[in-house]
Amino acid sequence: MRTDEPPDTARSLGRGIEQFHHPRPIYAGGWPTPERVRLMAGLSGRVLEFGAGDGVKLTCYPAEVSEVVLVEADPFLRGTAEQVAARVTVPVRVVGGSLTRVPAPDAAFDAVVTSLALCASPSAAKTLEEVRRVLRPGGELRFYEHQRSANQLLATCEKLLWSRVLGGCHPASDCLAALDRAGFAIIGLDRLTYCHVSHVLGSARPR
Repeated sequence: MRTDEPPDTARSLGRGIEQFHHPRPIYAGGWPTPERVRLMAGLSGRVLEFGAGDGVKLTCYPAEVSEVVLVEADPFLRGTAEQVAARVTVPVRVVGGSLTRVPAPDAAFDAVVTSLALCASPSAAKTLEEVRRVLRPGGELRFYEHQRSANQLLATCEKLLWSRVLGGCHPASDCLAALDRAGFAIIGLDRLTYCHVSHVLGSARPR
């Protein structure tokens, strides 16, 4: 919900980016983008997010979140995110690990956030297996991900070309099918496009 001031906004941080391989802005016009707002809405307790971006996403977490654990494999991006983490009110830990290995015990988190991360995973199945492992019973996955286009020509272009030039991103991924195979039930879903590329934004829980 919009208030007098954006949450934890430090104007010197700039617009921010969701992920390093996806320079999608976190802020637009001084406020979090609708996608980031939807990902954060109603979150509470301990939350894990994959991928640091430049760390500015940390300024968007609501006060009800007791801790954010940000998993990032790249040491440079971890260092950048740690600088932002020192300036926000929500407690943050930036840790190593990867999209297929989370350095956390079982059932440790109330929610997990993936934003343009599954498309870069070497195995979406393994990533979602880790998500299931670290979620507490009743926990929730929030996701904002590429979804293979329903247009066959565009889907072919995504598969043959774009995945080769987008830093390891695979926009032809079928996020919804991967969630279903991993045993997740969708509890909220929006379909949208960005630069003519199909995306899905929603939430899911283990069945």
